[in-house]
Amino acid sequence: MLFSSITFLYYFLPIVMIVYFVVPNMYRNVVLLIFSLLFYAWGEPIYILLMIFTIVESYLIGRCIEHSECHRKKKMYLGIGVILGISLLLYFKYSDFIILNINEIANTEIDLLKLSLPIGISFFTFQTISYVIDVYRRDVSASNNIINYATYVCMFPQLIAGPIVRYADINDELTYRELSTSNVYDGIARFLVGLSKKVLIANLLGELCQIFLTSDPSVLFYWMYAISFSLHIYFDFSAYSDMAIGLGKIFGFTFLENFNYPFISKSITEFWRRWHISLGNWFRDYVYIPLGGNRKGLRRTIINIFIVWMLTGLWHGSNYTFIVWGLLFAILLLIEKLFLLTYLKKMKGFAHVYTLFFVGISFMIFDAPSVSIAIERIFGLFAFTSLPLVNDQSMYYLNSYFIIIGFAIFSATPIPTNFMKKLRQYRWSAPFEVVGLILLLFVVTAFLVDGSYNPFLYFRF
Repeated sequence: MLFSSITFLYYFLPIVMIVYFVVPNMYRNVVLLIFSLLFYAWGEPIYILLMIFTIVESYLIGRCIEHSECHRKKKMYLGIGVILGISLLLYFKYSDFIILNINEIANTEIDLLKLSLPIGISFFTFQTISYVIDVYRRDVSASNNIINYATYVCMFPQLIAGPIVRYADINDELTYRELSTSNVYDGIARFLVGLSKKVLIANLLGELCQIFLTSDPSVLFYWMYAISFSLHIYFDFSAYSDMAIGLGKIFGFTFLENFNYPFISKSITEFWRRWHISLGNWFRDYVYIPLGGNRKGLRRTIINIFIVWMLTGLWHGSNYTFIVWGLLFAILLLIEKLFLLTYLKKMKGFAHVYTLFFVGISFMIFDAPSVSIAIERIFGLFAFTSLPLVNDQSMYYLNSYFIIIGFAIFSATPIPTNFMKKLRQYRWSAPFEVVGLILLLFVVTAFLVDGSYNPFLYFRF
């Protein structure tokens, strides 16, 4: 079930909110849990068993770690919890990729499993792994209420595509949370802004990217594609995060921000502090720092960075393009760390262009079905092939999508948000804001009824 669907907007969400606010506080986690399981089972009922297994095993592992007095046993339970989580992820997400490589290397003919990928498995697996590790580190106490813990793991606002929420961040709110009309309003407003970003910007840019795949290519079209896809994936994913944060606020939870205007960055280092913040923090705290971080000399730091970014690439998918994508960022981050950052700080204009250029290149690799096609598309940007610089088709689509691309670029900056914050300081702005949100809902609904392209990219992760 998509947040940006008529079923969710006008049936599922209103019913959840009515039941949630009617029942006594002590039953609200039960309500969230039941509807979250229903939400997950809507698209793939069989995998609800996987969800329940993941919840029960990680809950029991946490309890075993908490109550074991022997450090060796604690470590053993931790290993079991982490291995179970990673094994499920490897089986469902990477089994065919591993088999293909074995067949290629060993010249065998092992049949592919062709498993359908459980939606959001990368997100909820990382949440349960972080929980087990945090209990082992004594950063949090193990949950003694399986309903509360299950609500944390499969809460529908952030279940499918994050942000990756840590148990420590919402532990107190699972037990007690304050519900207020102001929070509900702010949550609805944030949700509608995210919904609008998804439907009115991301979907339209996604349509242009789909057109590119079936068009007569030109150098201009490759540049349009690089810009459009970079903006598309940003608005698609940040829109989901906005909606998740908004829904969390409606139900009394505070989810941390996941994006902070990454396209205004002046280095790749800064870009990754602003892009998919919860994922970057997860790899930093549970992979990079335990490997030694930058505390064991330059050589070890370089190795750790390459390990983290190869894993970050693999986390996104079972394809060599994702590995190349991750390693590209590892190389850029190392170059910046060793000597480039000093110069970038002095040349802000160049730094911004440099960052956007490599981000665009990286997302061309990210979206390509193979490394060879990624290279072909990158060559197309620089006219290294026999492509025309411009053709009639590319000019037609440039004229058709120029406004939406320009609006997306403008909306990717803090300017609209800062303007709305200043406007909100005036009391007379409140009714206009309400009317504006209602109009947004009507426009979005019209697009959803009429439109066809409406997937979330990060559902496949």
